[in-house]
Amino acid sequence: MSVSYFWSRDFLLSKTMLWLLLICNALGTIYGYEWYWGQMVDTIAENPVWYVIFVPDSPTASLFFTLSVGYLLMDSSSSRNSSKLYRAIRGFIEAFALITSVKYGVWAVTMIWAGAWQGVPVGWDGWMLTSSHLAMAVEALLFVRWFSFRIPAIVLVAIWTFWNDYMDYEKGVFPRLPLELHPYLGTIQFFTVCLSIIGIWISVTCVFVREKRRVLLTS
Repeated sequence: MSVSYFWSRDFLLSKTMLWLLLICNALGTIYGYEWYWGQMVDTIAENPVWYVIFVPDSPTASLFFTLSVGYLLMDSSSSRNSSKLYRAIRGFIEAFALITSVKYGVWAVTMIWAGAWQGVPVGWDGWMLTSSHLAMAVEALLFVRWFSFRIPAIVLVAIWTFWNDYMDYEKGVFPRLPLELHPYLGTIQFFTVCLSIIGIWISVTCVFVREKRRVLLTS
């Protein structure tokens, strides 16, 4: 069996793989919200209640990827819905999944190991979070070829993404970091915004590549 089989359509879109991804990401999402629970409670107690939606960055990304896998499962069951509202909602969810999974997957791994560079012990949970967040970014990039989002969805997600960055670093609801990294908050903010731009750029590129392929196939 060729190594390329493991990123082929037959393998990645098999029901076994999709169900495995759905279950793993759903469990990871639940764990992620539990991980942020203390910060969410504190945010509600100390700020306007709506600030809390900007706190759990990674689990929200994982939640949207889980929903995206659900759409692929529905496609494999031939239960497609072609209404404009369905396509618009699905496109937004898939664009959100791609941009935020890549962004926060890379962000979390970078923060863990930036902390380690400053002397923060990594521990078993650091290794676990490293592997799970790397998986977030990789799976989003693997499955984006079957996502159906368009430019309007990307624009909406971009607005959310930059607003989230503003809330994180101007309103102080960014994910809790080791004290050793607090002197570098300005650099971390810049890095986070750059990741937002990269995620948006990847999504726009995917749209143009998809459209170019469609034109070539129909010409």
